[in-house]
Amino acid sequence: MTPDPILLQIGPITIYWYGFLIMTGVVLAATVAGKLVADDGEDPDHVWSALVWCLIFGVVGARLYHVIHKWDEIYAQNLDQIFGLHMAGFGIYGAVLGGMVGMYIYTKRNKLSFLQWGDYAFVGVPLAQALGRWGNFFNQELFGFPTDLPWGIYIDHARRDFQYPQFAQYDGRFHPTFLYESIWNLLSFGILWFLSRRYKKRLLPGDIACFYGVLYPLGRFFLEYQRAEPDLWRIAGIPTAQLFALAAFVLCGGILVYRHFIAKQKPLAEESAELSLATEESVTDEREGA
Repeated sequence: MTPDPILLQIGPITIYWYGFLIMTGVVLAATVAGKLVADDGEDPDHVWSALVWCLIFGVVGARLYHVIHKWDEIYAQNLDQIFGLHMAGFGIYGAVLGGMVGMYIYTKRNKLSFLQWGDYAFVGVPLAQALGRWGNFFNQELFGFPTDLPWGIYIDHARRDFQYPQFAQYDGRFHPTFLYESIWNLLSFGILWFLSRRYKKRLLPGDIACFYGVLYPLGRFFLEYQRAEPDLWRIAGIPTAQLFALAAFVLCGGILVYRHFIAKQKPLAEESAELSLATEESVTDEREGA
């Protein structure tokens, strides 16, 4: 028995599990951001207004990532298929970069701190990814290599672009790579939430975004070894997703190390406290001198 990718169909209207889970994840991520924003005394309405910009640019970015991957194979001769109501194929790195562009535009238009509001957003992003990955289960995609482990999932022959005759004894069961990534994303969400609450006064604006840029790529890099698709986008024989993961990990990890251990930048609240203390000490010295 294989899962049905269709959640609901009413006349000509079809709602797919994949789209439903992604949008539910987006709403959950925005709700998390709204909670963080409200706790800091900011206006939560900005979250939902910024979400529109992030979604638009996120979809464009995710789509372009896929189109570049499949340009020679599909889109060079079918430009009309790049965007449309029935377009299929998106890339998470393109979605994140596009969403960041949308956030940048919104924060600049509304005179908000891009780094601060980016942090609010990135706490919930892995939660949205964790839920959205279950859309791959219903579409029977993002599975790994054949396995006889008890949690292996059955993949219909029509969904396999390749065969493993040497693994026939596994009866069509494969590693649920989507599940592994979903678990990693859920764990990443827990870490980011903990950091944003427990070390709030020690973090610099943009730190949470950088921690996301370390955590997600770290998991994605190793999970790519469990991707069984033969048509993965590769550069010099290396999956592009791994190259993006490595670049993001080094960049974001490097920024965190530089800010906290080399430049030893201090949070604004800590600087304000030190300035206030220095001012009080100066006033006290003046009074004692008088």
